[in-house]
Amino acid sequence: MKKYVFTFLLIGCIMPLFAQPGANRDSLLNLLGKAKPDTNKVQLLYKLAFYYEMNNLDSCSFYLQKTKALSDSLHYTKGEYLYHERSSVFSYTKGNYTAAMEHANVGLALARQLKDSVLVAIMLNNIAISYSFLEKYHEQLDYTLQVKRVIEALKDSAKLSPLYHNLANCYLNIAQYRKSADCALYSIKLYSVYKKRNDYINRVYGTLAGAYENLAKRDSALYFIERAEAASLKNNDKYALVVLYMQHCNLFANLGQFDKMMVLAQQSAVLAEALQSTQVMASAKYAIAAANFYTGNNAAAGKYIREAIAMAKKDSLTDDLQNSFALLSYIAAREGNFKSLIDARKSWDSIRETALNEQIVKSTAEMESKYEAGKKDNQITLQHAQLEKRQLFIYLLVGSGVLLLTIFLLSYRAYRNKQKLQQQRINELEISQQLTATEAVLKGEEQERTRLAKDLHDSLGGMLSGIKYSMNTMKGNLVMTPENAQAFDRSVDMLDSSIKEMRRVAHNMMPEALIKFGLDTALKDFCNDIYQSGALKVNYLSIGMENTAVDQTTAITIYRIVQELVNNSIKHASAKNAIVQLTKTNGQLAITVEDDGKDFDTGILKNSRGIGWSNIQHRVEFLKGKLDIHSTPDSGTSVLIEINV
Repeated sequence: MKKYVFTFLLIGCIMPLFAQPGANRDSLLNLLGKAKPDTNKVQLLYKLAFYYEMNNLDSCSFYLQKTKALSDSLHYTKGEYLYHERSSVFSYTKGNYTAAMEHANVGLALARQLKDSVLVAIMLNNIAISYSFLEKYHEQLDYTLQVKRVIEALKDSAKLSPLYHNLANCYLNIAQYRKSADCALYSIKLYSVYKKRNDYINRVYGTLAGAYENLAKRDSALYFIERAEAASLKNNDKYALVVLYMQHCNLFANLGQFDKMMVLAQQSAVLAEALQSTQVMASAKYAIAAANFYTGNNAAAGKYIREAIAMAKKDSLTDDLQNSFALLSYIAAREGNFKSLIDARKSWDSIRETALNEQIVKSTAEMESKYEAGKKDNQITLQHAQLEKRQLFIYLLVGSGVLLLTIFLLSYRAYRNKQKLQQQRINELEISQQLTATEAVLKGEEQERTRLAKDLHDSLGGMLSGIKYSMNTMKGNLVMTPENAQAFDRSVDMLDSSIKEMRRVAHNMMPEALIKFGLDTALKDFCNDIYQSGALKVNYLSIGMENTAVDQTTAITIYRIVQELVNNSIKHASAKNAIVQLTKTNGQLAITVEDDGKDFDTGILKNSRGIGWSNIQHRVEFLKGKLDIHSTPDSGTSVLIEINV
């Protein structure tokens, strides 16, 4: 047979939002004996009610009634609020959840009358707690989140510790155990950071233990339940302690440690009797019976379970009755007492059916209430409609005029936008045509350069090389005077220089390195050639160009741009040093050319008619790139071109 895990009152639900008044009973009683019947005495009575709330509910009730009587006689609104706020907690501690909700709603109205956000947050919290005991867990979460918004508006992080504990309880109630554990741990962290007085930290530990137990992390659950009990003993929080004992019993039952379960259940019964809590007493009797049953003591189990049933019947504790009759049926089955088994099962089924019927009736009543509220809302809506109908005609006239004016303005605006769009399309077409024309010119220019370079190299170069070979052969067959031999050698040298110059021109028109090895190598060779010629000390640097392929059209265009910029540094800037840098990062190619030559006014470039600068601009536009030029005295000129590749 499976072990039956009993239910118990969730202690985490009674977590106050703000630090409660630290109370020393003897000093409070001493001050009360000397106090005059004024608002200070109301505060003393309230503090005494709070003190007794955790260990003597009869004394708590006595001082609450004193608080109410004196507040009423003084017409002290804050005192009336304090009475309802603490009475709400007192009521759900006693198990009277309907009264707890009524006190909480009255207290909320008084808090709003006092325009105190802190008091509003406390009463919203009490309403959330009352909803949890009424098993309306989504309403509990809704009100707790309302509390969160109020506290965040107060911007006091120290007050968030109890709030996150309440959120932990909300998530525990709707079976989101991981969220519950996270919120409880954050509550403990905030408590340790801000070092605020918190007599209820034991209940945070209790909630965390419950979350870990449901997550099947029983070692963690056992650790935190023991911490919760130790803190409860330290704070003299007897009500929390008795429920923690019940929670601990439940954990021992799951772990199969029934002897320990028995000891704690008996301690719970003693505390429950002192606190006059029938619900906890019934649960304690059930736990004692369950422990005896698990250890094979049927006689003791039967005795205690019947006592639990009698108590549960007296206070109409439905859940406890269902659990108790279920256990009674197991006891009867073990004894072979089938009549008792059938009777217990019938009682169990009857209670379940009654609970189900009550739920149906309750749901029906809620639906009827919503329906009646809807009818009233409809009547109010109808009256409003009649009033609005009278005003409609006036609004209609005014609205018609406004509508006509709006239509006219919108039509005019649409017309203007249409014109702008058309003009924009025309501009885009013109730019597209310009780029197409530029592309055609550049491609034609490069094709012609390639053709000329090939003709020079292959045709004219071959002819000149043949002439040189013939002249060298001829020299060996002729007898010449020294003067003629010297003139012949000079002619051969001039022919050799012509061949070299022709090859240099052909190379500049279409460098072989660009076609064979790519842009990076071609630019490096170009800069080295300029450097070796002595015209300009050019340093070349490339970054990120390893294994980077640039399509031939783009590479040729960039090469021509760099050629033109370096020639400008030589011809116009009279520079001595220059830097050419090619950088590839994140799909973007950056070309930088800097020199130490003469500066110039970059504004004149807009109206420049020079072929060189126009070629640079057209090529950058063709590549859809960005061009940035800076020229300052003593610093030379810097040109940056960025192109997406």
